[in-house]
Amino acid sequence: MEEIKVRLVVDDPWLAPYRDAIEGRAAHVKRLAKRLAGRQRLSDWASAHEYYGLHRTSDGWVFREWAPNATAIWLVGDFSKWKKSNRFKLTRKRGTGDWEGAFPVRSIKHGQFYRLEMEWAGGRGERIPAYARRVVQDKGTSLFAAQVWEPPKPYSWMNPAPKVPKTPLIYEAHIGMASEEEKVASYAEFRDEMLPRIKAAGYNTVQLMAVMEHPYYGSFGYHVSSFFAASSRFGTPEDLKSLIDTAHGMGLCVIMDLVHSHSVKNERDGLSLFDGTDCQYFHSGSRGWHSAWDSRCFDYGKTEVLHFLLSNCRFWLDEYRFDGFRFDGITSMMYRDHGLGVAFTGYSMYFNGNVDVDALAYIALANRVIHEVNPTAITVAEDVSGMPGCAAPLKNGGMGFDYRMAMGEPDYWFKLADEVVDEDWSMHGLYHALTDHRRDEKVVSYVESHDQALVGGKTFFFQLVDKEVYFGMRKDQQNLAVERGIALHKMARLATFALNGGAYLNFMGNEFGHPEWIDFPREGNGFSYSHARRQWSLRTDQDLRFKALGDWDAEMLRSL
Repeated sequence: MEEIKVRLVVDDPWLAPYRDAIEGRAAHVKRLAKRLAGRQRLSDWASAHEYYGLHRTSDGWVFREWAPNATAIWLVGDFSKWKKSNRFKLTRKRGTGDWEGAFPVRSIKHGQFYRLEMEWAGGRGERIPAYARRVVQDKGTSLFAAQVWEPPKPYSWMNPAPKVPKTPLIYEAHIGMASEEEKVASYAEFRDEMLPRIKAAGYNTVQLMAVMEHPYYGSFGYHVSSFFAASSRFGTPEDLKSLIDTAHGMGLCVIMDLVHSHSVKNERDGLSLFDGTDCQYFHSGSRGWHSAWDSRCFDYGKTEVLHFLLSNCRFWLDEYRFDGFRFDGITSMMYRDHGLGVAFTGYSMYFNGNVDVDALAYIALANRVIHEVNPTAITVAEDVSGMPGCAAPLKNGGMGFDYRMAMGEPDYWFKLADEVVDEDWSMHGLYHALTDHRRDEKVVSYVESHDQALVGGKTFFFQLVDKEVYFGMRKDQQNLAVERGIALHKMARLATFALNGGAYLNFMGNEFGHPEWIDFPREGNGFSYSHARRQWSLRTDQDLRFKALGDWDAEMLRSL
């Protein structure tokens, strides 16, 4: 424990009054890991996905589900003509909340659809298995069902993962909106069209958004329903594996947005009220609901929830060979009030009763599992609170992330562009904003991510040139507003890149000054895909200035 005392407090003497709390948190994580895993590695214990769910065995099929409040469970699907049958009724394992059923090999076939029919005292409901690995939405009814996915030939990997770059240059991308067409693009299209574009642009790491299955496309993938299923709206599991395999062959690492901060509130196709109770995976009562996100909040103090989430981390590394994760919204996890409307103005706010110590422990354990499975994996934290030790090593009492998002940087750039005239931009203030991070932590620096351009916002280039983006981008016409915007766009990206705190990020299309904003199809916009796509033709048009912006950005990255 002496090492913990020395490192965090030496790096930041203002933490000295909280030394006992730092040591206590580290000791709690150590005890918890030992209680969960015993003498085995924590990553070996984090293998619930190998036990629960539907699995092919040497002589048949076995299915298991954790549902302690259930009184009866059936698998219903194509194989039972969607009716309850004693052939597919599960048996409760004595003394546990686990249910199990074994079925002959010919009774279930690859590609068939199924759900759970569950009963509990005073109620019943249809559910998607919590560990389902493929879930598909019926285009006619819009209802989701699990799909048996056991292809005759498993995917054959061709390329080893590349060496993790010293400075990750991260290209944040959304599969569905990666096409110029007004549609949902696919894994295969992303592999064939986007990966060469990303490589040519000079990036070495791809961050994929919205991979985990989510019922509502417009949620940007952040209201997850099936945590072990790659979204079927983009293609098959083999398509995603081929994308990652191809990226590795091109020397690109691939990380994914991991959403463990909350879960969709849906019951039929989510985890909410899964076995009829509101507290199986989530906190009971009001604490189990996120009022701002209209979603459910995990109970990180439950062993079964830790088993589920830690296994989920390992699953994506093992099954799809992702090279790491960006953990979404961990501020919401770390504080009982989710950090909503809170200005974190003093260190005492990181060590009071508002902190969810169970969530902190889970985050530390997740980083431990990930780095046991893949010691070179990249983990990134999205935290707006400035929690000390977030991206400090576990051995020093930190939470174990490799990087944290430098979330103040885009705020600073957009504030400058919106509120301060050019001649009043402070170089001292700018330098401070781009280098203001903790000595013991690395950060992902960026001018803008997807967040800034969501409906109600706009891209940085659009902020700079506004309506002139529609009329003044031809190379053969002079436009001072556009020329100013181009110069400031280049300067902002160059300064942020040059002063990066360990990594650099860009959202797809913004490297060439993509106009406007992001808005997914919804009732309020007539279910239009117009702003849920990328206009790549702007980047290649020889008569427009977008091409020069993109070319300049690529040269900037090559200067590293």
